[in-house]
Parts: sequence; structure tokens; C-alpha cells
Amino acid sequence: MSTKLNLTPGERAEVFGDFNPDDHAAEAEQRWGGTPAWTESTRRTASFTKEDWKRFTAEGGAISERMAEAMRAGAPADGDLAVDLAEEHRAYITRWCYACTYEIHRGLGDLYVTDPRFTASIDQTAPGLAAYYQAAIAANATRHNA
Repeated sequence: MSTKLNLTPGERAEVFGDFNPDDHAAEAEQRWGGTPAWTESTRRTASFTKEDWKRFTAEGGAISERMAEAMRAGAPADGDLAVDLAEEHRAYITRWCYACTYEIHRGLGDLYVTDPRFTASIDQTAPGLAAYYQAAIAANATRHNA
């Protein structure tokens, strides 16, 4: 995410609620700054309007809700439904942010379970969703790299 959102404080609150991306910008830049994905994401998101951010967050939220529904229904994380949703998630990141390779996506999935902040945020949708996402993302990467 860009370190300089093109939003007023009121728009930022409307789009992100209590979450303030700027609170994590320095850490994200320290971890990924200078990588091609970071550079591309920063370039793309710099021009996002409030409506773009609303569409971005709504689309990501819809994918997460469908992933949670699959998990609650007992669909295996390495089954077709969850793996297809993981692929949709990877394509969503590619469409909006940067070319999300299967390797990068697998790393994101791992981050969802190794960083308690990610886990807590994702698990707000449904308890256990971060681990389910991680397993589905790993299965999707394996499916496409087999």
C-alpha cells in the first residue's frame, strides 16, 4: 500500500474505519521497500481515489467472506472451492496492487499466520480463517507450480 494515501482524514475513516494504513507504512516500507512489488503497488495506489479504495476494500472483503463461508461449510482448505478462492484472492492482488506470483502469495499466506496482527485482523471475519486462508493459498501455489 502506498505510504501516502490520497485521502482526507474523513475519507480514510470512511474507507478503513479504525484501521489507519499510515500506522504501518514505515514497517511495510522497511520490509518490502525497493522490491518490484512494493514499487508497483506504491505507483498504482498513489492514484487511487476514495471510490477506488472503497471498491478495493469491498472486493477483498467479499473474497474473505466467501472463504469464511467455505470454511464454515466444512470445505477442505486444499479442496477445489477454497483453492479457487485463493486463486481469486491472488488475482485480486495482481489486479489492484502488483503482480502477485504464487511464491509471493504463499509468503502472504504464511504472514497471515505468523504475524499475530494479520491473524487477529483476518480472524475477525471468522475464527480460524487466517490458517484456512494460508492452507488454501499454499494448496493453490502447489496446484499451479506442480
